[in-house]
Parts: sequence; structure tokens; C-alpha cells
Amino acid sequence: MASRQALSEAERRVVALWAADCAERVLGLFEAEAPDDDRPRDGIARARAFARGELDAAGEIRRRFVAGRAAQAALGPAAVAAARAAGQASGVAHMGAHALGAAAYAAKAAGLVAPDRDNAREDEVRWQLAHLTAPVRAALAQLPALGEDRAGPLGAGLLARGDLAVTIRELQAALTTT
Repeated sequence: MASRQALSEAERRVVALWAADCAERVLGLFEAEAPDDDRPRDGIARARAFARGELDAAGEIRRRFVAGRAAQAALGPAAVAAARAAGQASGVAHMGAHALGAAAYAAKAAGLVAPDRDNAREDEVRWQLAHLTAPVRAALAQLPALGEDRAGPLGAGLLARGDLAVTIRELQAALTTT
């Protein structure tokens, strides 16, 4: 049986665009540190191309880790989070739940780059929620709650801890209340 975190290919294509939008908002944080490393930008572009049906899931599944590995080229925590947001966006072709990972890492990056602004992370989450289309909202609402299903990114891994978990729980709560 496929993981509940996978979503159908059509749903993954729908959420890939939103995930790319979330990651792209913080991409400049990475590029400021590593201007010659285009892996995160390429991962976001591939997520958009997948959303448009220009790339197939199988090919993207093989390439899904490339953008996230760029985090190793960054020193600052905000730049690392931005690269991971791009990596999660590029992983949506594999599992739809990675869209929430992209949003969570983008919100983390936004909070880290503005530590003097207590609400920077929350502002990013508000932007993310405001930019959910009805089809994206419906697809994401099908995902299991964080920690409920171990077979995927919403299991007990990195997304289930700290600010990432807080953000994903806020997003998931908003999906069920509006």
C-alpha cells in the first residue's frame, strides 16, 4: 500500500507549484552566500516544471536530493534552511508531503534571517496560507497529521522537531479550520 503522504501524481503536481513558491521566497538567502551554486534554484525550477507536466515523477524522484544537498555549501542557518526548502520543493514529485517541508523550511529561514522580529516566521506562514489555492488546500488536507504516519517526511524525522514541527502543525490546523 502506498503511503498516505504520497498523494496522487495529479495532486503532487498541484502542490508542487505552491511548494516552489514557498521555497523561492527565501532562495535569495542561500544565493547571497553561495551565488555560484544553482542547485536550489534548479530544484525550484524543476518543481515548477513538474507541476506543469513537463517532467515525469520517475526522473524527479532520482534527482530529488540534489537541491537539498546545497545546504552543505551554506554556512548561515537561514541559508541552510533556504536550500532545504528548495530540496523539499523538488521532492514533491516523490511525495506530496514534501510541500509542507518546503513551507516549514521557508518559514524557518524567514525567522532565522530576522531574529529581532519575533513574528517573522509567523508572517511567512500567513503568506503561505494566503497563497493556498482551493486545489492545493484540498490535496494538503488529505495528508496525515505530523507524526501520525511513519512512512514519509511527516514521520519522526527532522520535520517533526522544533520550528519545523510548529510550522507544519500550524499549516495543518489551518487546513482543517478554513
